[in-house]
Amino acid sequence: MPSVTHDDAPLLADLMPWSVAPLRPGRAWPAAPDAASLKARWDAFTKAEGSDRETLFEPTRSRTLYSAVGQLPGRSGGTEKLVRASGPCPEPVRVLCAPFDEQWLIPDHRLIDVARPELWRVADEQQVFTVETAPAPDSPGPLLLASSLLPVLRAGRIRPLYRRPGGAEPNLAPGLLGHLTARLGLSPAPVDVLAWSMAAVRPGPDGLTVPLTEDPALWTHGVELGHRMLWLMRRDGERPKLPGGRRPYVRAPLPARPLALHYDRDEETLHLDEGRISPLPPEAWDFEVSGVRVLEQWFTARTAGAVPGTLEAIRPATWPQTWTSELLELITVLALLAELRPQWAELEVTAALTAAELRTAGVLPVTAAARRPASVLDHHEEGPEGQFALI
Repeated sequence: MPSVTHDDAPLLADLMPWSVAPLRPGRAWPAAPDAASLKARWDAFTKAEGSDRETLFEPTRSRTLYSAVGQLPGRSGGTEKLVRASGPCPEPVRVLCAPFDEQWLIPDHRLIDVARPELWRVADEQQVFTVETAPAPDSPGPLLLASSLLPVLRAGRIRPLYRRPGGAEPNLAPGLLGHLTARLGLSPAPVDVLAWSMAAVRPGPDGLTVPLTEDPALWTHGVELGHRMLWLMRRDGERPKLPGGRRPYVRAPLPARPLALHYDRDEETLHLDEGRISPLPPEAWDFEVSGVRVLEQWFTARTAGAVPGTLEAIRPATWPQTWTSELLELITVLALLAELRPQWAELEVTAALTAAELRTAGVLPVTAAARRPASVLDHHEEGPEGQFALI
């Protein structure tokens, strides 16, 4: 992690003041690695009646078949009570379910215990969500994840880059951009501040800190490094590729239902039962977030058993080809991110803009309003049983 010669670096929580706690799904079946399974689960759920429907739903204190909740912002899920729900499944949306694991979710407020509607209101093509991870001893994984998709993983606080849709009103301490412009002689954009934060963030006793430099050359280097990290994590543009001789390929066909994952470090080969993928550099296999190996977690999410008779047990009968493609891309992303690790570890901020300086300049402390979501309601949102929501 970055080395600093001062201990007054500003907190990430002050630089990006609006944050939201993680979503609490309450039940696993509305999310899956494939959209077709979700539609089949919804169909099975709506065909069930009485106590069978209730059992399949898996009620909690927050959600039952009789819960009255509004529509998720920008989504078309129904608002009638689930005890009477019928019709087609709301169109599944792509979400980040675990570090580097993009899956699908039924975007229905009735199915999610705590859905954080304020995040759904600002989720669009311009948005970048950052997610804090838990530092783990002897694990050099990233302290911040970034995604263009809504994060539903059980991790730390979520900090959107923008407080309003359309990339409007950056979620930055008021006055921060102007102060950086004056001190650096540059004109950083909001995403540049996020990129710097991705590369420079480090753990502190009171939370994650972001050392800020006053050196324009170092700032430019850190921002370029952070943008590279953002591009690899978001995967929303040109697909990342490794050089020809290092690209992973399927060397032996994957079985219809792989059960075990094994890595041969000497041969740099990933085994899925008798299936083989190589080359897989050790740095990609060892890549962890919060002490958990990313590739193992990704594989387990697609192969772990489910209780028979539950909706979660409705899943593909065989391993889909799309999962193989996603696995190859994931290996590529982890390998390229691992190559960047020495650079972000060596990013040393020696001439720093301290939290004390930001307080003197009036950038800190931020106002209470900056820590609350903006009012972004520019259209009617449907409340329970078809009523309009008043916000």
